[in-house]
Amino acid sequence: MEKKIIHTANAPQAIGPYSQAVQMGNMLFLSGQIAINPQLGELEITDVTEETNRVMKNIIAVLEAADFNLTQVAKTTIFLSSMNHFQEVNTVYASYFKDSYPARETVAVAGLPKNVNVEISMIAIK
Repeated sequence: MEKKIIHTANAPQAIGPYSQAVQMGNMLFLSGQIAINPQLGELEITDVTEETNRVMKNIIAVLEAADFNLTQVAKTTIFLSSMNHFQEVNTVYASYFKDSYPARETVAVAGLPKNVNVEISMIAIK
């Protein structure tokens, strides 16, 4: 099975030794996205709602670069700096899905890159 590296200028560039996404056959593995505006290279973290929206926009850009979309997402992992953000992140996240939701876990962690509040990774399948 061929491994294809996915890269787009419409999402933040990797800030470490990883790819934005890797496609293997009909499966796409998206690295965690944080709220970096890809055009400005700066964080958008005025509040958790704005931050989560930026994360989701970045995810959509990576999905589209691989010719995938949110309806094909099977699994999501959400990392939060605090469970106090759960409801706000959950509301924004839910607004991006129409009928069926992917499987998911949400965890609070001790720290996230660049001290953000939200990081989301996904697995999509065609």
